[in-house]
Amino acid sequence: GTGLVALLENGPGPTVMFRADMDGLPVEEKSGLPYASEATQLDWDGNRVPVMHACGHDVHITSLVGTAKLMADRKEQWSGTLMLLGQPAEERVAGARVMMEDGLWDRVGQPDFAMAFHVTSALPTGSIAAPPTAAYSGADTVDIMIKGIGAHGASPHTGVDPIVLGSQIVMGLQTVVSRNLAPRRPGVITVGSFHSGTKHNIISDAAKLQLTVRSESPEDRQLLLEGIERVAVNMGRVAGLPDDMLPVVIVNQGEGVPPTVNDAAFVGAVRSVWREYFGPSIFNDGERKGMGAEDFGYFTTDPYIPSLYFAVGGTPKADFEAAANGGAPIPSHHSPLFKIEPEGSVTLGVEASVSALLDVLAVK
Repeated sequence: GTGLVALLENGPGPTVMFRADMDGLPVEEKSGLPYASEATQLDWDGNRVPVMHACGHDVHITSLVGTAKLMADRKEQWSGTLMLLGQPAEERVAGARVMMEDGLWDRVGQPDFAMAFHVTSALPTGSIAAPPTAAYSGADTVDIMIKGIGAHGASPHTGVDPIVLGSQIVMGLQTVVSRNLAPRRPGVITVGSFHSGTKHNIISDAAKLQLTVRSESPEDRQLLLEGIERVAVNMGRVAGLPDDMLPVVIVNQGEGVPPTVNDAAFVGAVRSVWREYFGPSIFNDGERKGMGAEDFGYFTTDPYIPSLYFAVGGTPKADFEAAANGGAPIPSHHSPLFKIEPEGSVTLGVEASVSALLDVLAVK
């Protein structure tokens, strides 16, 4: 185990968990920064690969240390317990789940509130986004195993073509979101992989689809997964397959994550603190542009713990202005060019976290 939990106990009061993820990515850094990573490590296959912090987790863990120091220095201003959690393997969406399966709350106690933040290159330094609803979507990985009846490519009538069947399933899946979810409910079904066949003139006897499915509530998740099953199985029936050869839908239980949904009351209270502390211009609450996922929801979903997951801007405003005027685009997360303005990001992350914690843990 590489997870870390530290308890800063300071008298009676609530317990607040503050979590930071700390893993990097197998990416060779090309940011050009003087402190660019030159580190390598052995991957699971024994290959030595370059690694870098291509998603800002170095900002997160540094901010956790800074937050711990400032809270320890201000013990006369608060009462309760601060649970500091360093989480491994967020990029593999496994670390939080494994810590919970290892009896995290039985070992250290269940917190009353939970907090975390993510630095983002998509927002300018000096800004915060804190939605009162979902901060990240839930995600599932789904495999669809398709059986066919192989044949010669010149005699397709003698078989059942799994590529045609798979294509029909792909097209049928496009209506699961648009015709099953309510119009203002977000959801995504993306087919990321479609494999079948070996040669030009051979109709294969199998195909495999790999999907990512995104949702923001248990009800929507169930609806989407049921829709995938319905489309796949019934397209198999349309193709004339017997029941024992119908497509099989596999939801990979170890790879999914629940949504990270903020508690509206908790968010509202902390936003009031930040508005007074930083001023209203601190907020940059644009509409979410996608349905990215992360595993923080494992800590807060079952049992439910009121949580706040916020974003801290990490790209200098000058870089946004340059990009808008034909300069280099802002590097995305997981890019070898990824970079974050470190001092401003860490400072704001610590100040936002400490001000929120001092309010939640205020001496009554």
